[in-house]
Amino acid sequence: MAPSFSTDRPALVLRLRAAGCVYAEDEADLLLAAADTPAALAELTDRRVAGEPLEHLLGWAAFCGLRIAVAAGVFVPRGRTALLVEAAAAVTGPAPAVVDLCCGSGATTVALARRLTPRWLAAADIDPAAVACARRNLAGLPAEVYEGDLFAPLPAHWQGRLDLVVANAPYVPTAEVELMPAEARLHEAPVALDGGPDGLTVLRRVADGATRWLAPGGHLAVEVSAGQADALCAALEALGLMPAVRQDENLDATAVIARRPG
Repeated sequence: MAPSFSTDRPALVLRLRAAGCVYAEDEADLLLAAADTPAALAELTDRRVAGEPLEHLLGWAAFCGLRIAVAAGVFVPRGRTALLVEAAAAVTGPAPAVVDLCCGSGATTVALARRLTPRWLAAADIDPAAVACARRNLAGLPAEVYEGDLFAPLPAHWQGRLDLVVANAPYVPTAEVELMPAEARLHEAPVALDGGPDGLTVLRRVADGATRWLAPGGHLAVEVSAGQADALCAALEALGLMPAVRQDENLDATAVIARRPG
């Protein structure tokens, strides 16, 4: 929608491009659509040039054809995670019981809710801001959102009965967090980024819990970097799970799917 006030779009594009915005034209259009006054546009532009994530300024992120609400400090869903959604949905049978751990904004949970017909669907995150955001995105859907560490807040009676555990857990090695783009490093919760010394600390805990929470024949689906896939698969095999790797070069994405035998 065009703004109700006149503006110099080419100048806005140039300013965004000078600030390092790769898709300056697209960002300019989104900022113009979000602002209802020249003052509002100036504020949004100043904040974007200063490095705030575009999605936090708009209040939403595009993900798997959906508009997902995001709030300040909450992890912004990445386009590459579409592979995780696709891979998880592909291995899941009818009416599954599904949990999305480290759910962040709930983007993956919403996308799975659109693709599956779960008999039970839940999301969990340790970050209160993320939980509030996920509850907003999942409002009206048959899903529950829990606050807590991985499996800990889930109802105990689901242990050993889950058909699918999905986790877009943090997997950036601690020493590499400081090398991330400033809009992630400075504006997203560290708990959503830092995966420990080798990036796999949280994912190992997810895998260990999955051996108890998955039903026999159930699947764990996680996102990881291409360079970490072999190490994660070895960890999964050591736990008795049967892993397989999926990659999408166009998305620059890697997902690992592991089946619990039975």
